[in-house]
Amino acid sequence: MTRRSADPWRIQFFQRAQADDPSRSTPAIEFLDSVPPKVAAEIHAVLDAVAAAPPPSFSGGGKWEAMHDDMAGYFEVRVQGGGMNHRLFCVLERDAEDLGGSSIVCIDGLSKPPRTAAHPRDYRRVKRYGVEFRKRRTVLE
Repeated sequence: MTRRSADPWRIQFFQRAQADDPSRSTPAIEFLDSVPPKVAAEIHAVLDAVAAAPPPSFSGGGKWEAMHDDMAGYFEVRVQGGGMNHRLFCVLERDAEDLGGSSIVCIDGLSKPPRTAAHPRDYRRVKRYGVEFRKRRTVLE
């Protein structure tokens, strides 16, 4: 597959494999379903803008940020609404033939009060799902 650098990236949603979760949950979709509709719409708009840019050349403006330290390799969509800060965690898969091309893979999300740190267990869950995705490569079809 030949991809031009200006081609939009695909937006994919990690889906847990049957072996890991018999219900085959999709954590990022469940997160988006749990936030106010306006917040979900803004998150989708950010994802669309990042995918169109594409990600390597997207200027985050505070809504798309690379994570650091223990969460290096993840990116987050950052949106405020309903008195909470909402985060959608993603990984980038460049030229991923098994995913149909370069993809932003949405892994999981969380909501937290402003000016508070996310709980370490939430980051552990995101990283666990990230490992699952990299091992199984399963996305919502």
